[in-house]
Amino acid sequence: MYFLERVMAVPRLPEKLNRLEEIARNLWWSWNYPAQQMFRYMDPEMWYQEKRSPVRLLRRVSQNRLYELSEDKDFAEMYESVVRQFDEYIAGNDTWLERAHGERKNQCIAYFCAEYGFHESFPIYSGGLGILAGDHLKTASDLGLNFVAVGLLYRNGYFEQMIDESGWQQNMYHSYEFEDFPVIPALDASGDEVFVNVDFPGRKIWAKIWKAAIGRTSLYLLDTDIPQNEPDDRKITATLYGGDREMRIKQEILLGIGGVRALRMLGYSPKVWHMNEGHAAFLSVERIRELVQKDSMDFSTASMIVKTSSIFTTHTPVPAGNDTFSLDMIDKYFRDFWSKMKAERDEFMDLGIEKVPGGGQQFSMTVLALRLSALANGVSKLHGRVSRNLWNHIYPDLPAVEVPITHVTNGVHIWTWLNPNLVELLDKYLPKGWHEKVYDPEVWEGVDSIPEEEIWELHMSLKSRARGFLQGRLKKQRMRLGETIEDLLEVEEALPENVLTVGFARRFATYKRATLIFKDINRLKSIITNSERPVQFVFAGKAHPADDPGKELIRKLYEISRTPEFKSRIIIVENYDMNIARHLVSGVDIWLNTPRRPHEASGTSGEKAGMNGVLNFSVLDGWWVEGFNGENGWAIGDNRDYKDHELQDRIDSVSIYSTLEKEIIPLYYSRDKDGVARQWAKRMKNSIKEIGSRFNTHRMIIDYANNLYFPAADLSEEAERDGFKLAKSAAVWKDKFSSSWNAIRIKPNVQGESSAKSVKVGQEISLSANIYLGTLDPSEVLVEIFVAKMNEEGELDSFSLYPMKLVKEDVHGEYVYGGKFTVSEEGDLAYTVRVIPNPDKLPDRYFIPAAKWIV
Repeated sequence: MYFLERVMAVPRLPEKLNRLEEIARNLWWSWNYPAQQMFRYMDPEMWYQEKRSPVRLLRRVSQNRLYELSEDKDFAEMYESVVRQFDEYIAGNDTWLERAHGERKNQCIAYFCAEYGFHESFPIYSGGLGILAGDHLKTASDLGLNFVAVGLLYRNGYFEQMIDESGWQQNMYHSYEFEDFPVIPALDASGDEVFVNVDFPGRKIWAKIWKAAIGRTSLYLLDTDIPQNEPDDRKITATLYGGDREMRIKQEILLGIGGVRALRMLGYSPKVWHMNEGHAAFLSVERIRELVQKDSMDFSTASMIVKTSSIFTTHTPVPAGNDTFSLDMIDKYFRDFWSKMKAERDEFMDLGIEKVPGGGQQFSMTVLALRLSALANGVSKLHGRVSRNLWNHIYPDLPAVEVPITHVTNGVHIWTWLNPNLVELLDKYLPKGWHEKVYDPEVWEGVDSIPEEEIWELHMSLKSRARGFLQGRLKKQRMRLGETIEDLLEVEEALPENVLTVGFARRFATYKRATLIFKDINRLKSIITNSERPVQFVFAGKAHPADDPGKELIRKLYEISRTPEFKSRIIIVENYDMNIARHLVSGVDIWLNTPRRPHEASGTSGEKAGMNGVLNFSVLDGWWVEGFNGENGWAIGDNRDYKDHELQDRIDSVSIYSTLEKEIIPLYYSRDKDGVARQWAKRMKNSIKEIGSRFNTHRMIIDYANNLYFPAADLSEEAERDGFKLAKSAAVWKDKFSSSWNAIRIKPNVQGESSAKSVKVGQEISLSANIYLGTLDPSEVLVEIFVAKMNEEGELDSFSLYPMKLVKEDVHGEYVYGGKFTVSEEGDLAYTVRVIPNPDKLPDRYFIPAAKWIV
């Protein structure tokens, strides 16, 4: 018997083209159209066959073709131009950070996420969270931030979706060769591959570290499918969001704890640590362990220091999006860990524990992240408010309006999602240099000067291109199912460009209500089959592998799409990915979004569509509450929440039908003598200008930098100054508060007219109070007036704070405080006196989120 070692022989690059491999392995190409065109030129058929992956292309293109290209003058010109652009980009130092905050260029920011979506050929993403993370890294590179990221490298990626003849989603997994991905092994200073380990019950598991380059940004990905591990442990990084709860905790320990260790081994010392969703929250307990073991700190001080430099972004109010584990599971995996932190079991559990409705307790990754982060945010203004209410129980002394969760509204990466042909058009009308200033609304004013016929002509050409692409996908889908010749011929007539086309593409979770438009199926039928002004719908999206109700929505939709009356007007395309998304967000007329408000945290697909001139038709949830201006799309329903879901569904569905019939359809089919829908085109321009300027990730990252990254870096430096003096004193002080806080008593003394039932704007109200502080000294507290503005529902809508001064020390250990405030606006107000820990003694006002109120 002979043993044959199987290898893949790959072509060798000619010397003239020796930079192709470097460019192929830097995802910079994924948002640079000339680079993509260069790779496509090499072998157009193979380019599409290999999912537009330069790495796969270079490993499979023929050696003869490479020799031909090395002598091809046209290709040489393209190659030299791309290499020049690449080198200028990588070496460029005229970035936003250098211009605006050059003093911060050495402040490294570490970003952790469970998934990243850069391009469909690199399938380590499932949907919106991953694509946002990919856009985040691309933009950090564009803006010149000192950024490093950590994730996991999945051998089987996320599943590919196949819809069977009954309409049921089938989940297909592939085993990928990492040589086909734009990654290389991470190397240490000696040039050796780097491996990291973490402790699991009774064993260590090892992970190889891979490096992906995203422009100037480095992403490190951990991989357990290596010989050092037992077979079961090799599967930890097999699939994204696969397996049971135990597999999930293994992945999250690897991401958080292993990720910190990986960065340390590679020589990184981040100033700021950003947890993008709770999956990475274990990174904070690892950082506490580091400080305890390496710097001989106590648990409380180490926790304070870690908190100063930590940022947490929550992405969903839906319970399934916030990971929790049983206390038994935490005991199993962390039994030997908390002693390394010099913590007791209860101290460790308290970091993440929360009560379960109906009794019991669980360990929440979101709670862990919130308790160990100085700064936290939701991903839209509405989501920030929803999150403050949702997580108010973590801050029981604070009203929901004061919960320290702010918001940074999501955006999308302009150069990934703006159609290249639209970029060409914008280049004609926007000022020179607008590419470097997309975050500046002024540069977008030129959109108004684009003639309606030009934007309409471009839109129709993109719609035609999308039609051809979708027909190809639909034909393959039907051929795989063995459908008849007649069924295949129908595809040739599908999605005519002269018909109003509505796109719906997103994850099929029940709260997104994909089938809401079918609530009154007869009314819908009359809308879409109108002989003079018909409407057609394109659906795409995956349900989570374990989400049978989501799969049922797909099945129901598929069944409806195959009925005779809907067969040519409702299309469902399988295996939604970034490639399908690019065609849809620039090639339909309307982008439909029907989440059950307020469950949509942001919803970035509508931003992609809107900046391409596709008009949004959406529930006022997530980003659309901020984006809708009455001229760039349409709203479904009204700007309020409902407790009765059936009533909400009925109101929203009627709004969909009515708006389609009375506004959208008439406007779309209103054409001038040249066939241009001029009023529609004006709305398209408004959409491009408003959404392009406000909902891009360049604006988003600048917001993160100014409102989160830079403040966290400053907090961290303050806490570490003079041998961690502030952090140590705050830790001691916190322990004192825990034993003394409950002794505080407040007795108000109402003075003058402040007891009146109505007051006038401009009126001054004075308050005084007798306060018993127990063992605390007045220097350790701040007494303040809390003034709240109430909304129509009687809820606190906003608040203001006014400090009170110590007037005198009274008898029996009481202190008299006095203060005043001026009524600044009309409306319902509520005010009171409270005591909080003195912020001057803390890194941040909410480091000890305690407040003592009048009872």
